[in-house]
Amino acid sequence: MKGLELKQPTAHIEKVGRSSSSPRVKPFLKWAGGKSQLLPILRSNIPETFGSYFEPFLGGGALFFDQGCERAYLSDLNPELINCYEAVRNAPRKLLCELSKYSVSEEEFYRVRSLDPETLTAIERAARLIFLNKTCFNGLYRVNRQGKFNTPFGAHKSVRFVNEEELLAASTALQGAVLFCASYDEIVLERAQKGDFIYFDPPYLPVSVNSDFKRYTRNQFYEEDHVRLAEVFRVLDKRGCAVLLSNSFHPKVKELYRDYRLRTVSATRFINCKGGSRGEINELLITNY
Repeated sequence: MKGLELKQPTAHIEKVGRSSSSPRVKPFLKWAGGKSQLLPILRSNIPETFGSYFEPFLGGGALFFDQGCERAYLSDLNPELINCYEAVRNAPRKLLCELSKYSVSEEEFYRVRSLDPETLTAIERAARLIFLNKTCFNGLYRVNRQGKFNTPFGAHKSVRFVNEEELLAASTALQGAVLFCASYDEIVLERAQKGDFIYFDPPYLPVSVNSDFKRYTRNQFYEEDHVRLAEVFRVLDKRGCAVLLSNSFHPKVKELYRDYRLRTVSATRFINCKGGSRGEINELLITNY
């Protein structure tokens, strides 16, 4: 496939999979489309052994934290998110100290939201993201065309920003991870080898107007991006990687992955401005194994 077929890296010999000695860790962020509720199903669809673990649409990282992989490449195109993960990995106690300075109110929310991340230290930026994540509407990370966070206040009266024990556990889990702020295809095409495991959890192809939450970076994820993602999936399949992908129960998705194993699963929709529109929806899990 022109533009996607890169030189095949040297294959791994060692197969690791989940570290049996690592406890399952909870994500420290509330992320729209996060996979915590689907973890039992995802676990049943993971290869027993594999080389490195890749999660190119990192988000809340629920599957990574659940698996406790010893060798992981984690990436996302959202620079604030990757900075936050780096702060959790490298300086969790400094981050906890910074978070202790915040209070919960609508006035404080909009004050913090108005701050320019470029004027803050790495720890301050990470604390800002966690604060906004826990106090905005349903944890929805949404930005405008200028890349500025614009989700409204969530009308919270009291919020626990983080659980200290859980944040320190997340920091420990991240010690074996390499973090990148990069497009989903860049790292996997450059580094994924035969025997590695990749989990794709992209912004879903919307099945309705109210289900479209794909703007969490300056660049949206359009239908043509889903077509390219399917091309990357096929390249990795030919390379000998094990690939798992989540997406919406949509005819276009079924068509793009018709040559692979498709499984329908049920998930609960939590984010919708109309309470009556929340509830069980079908999603697709796609694997090449």
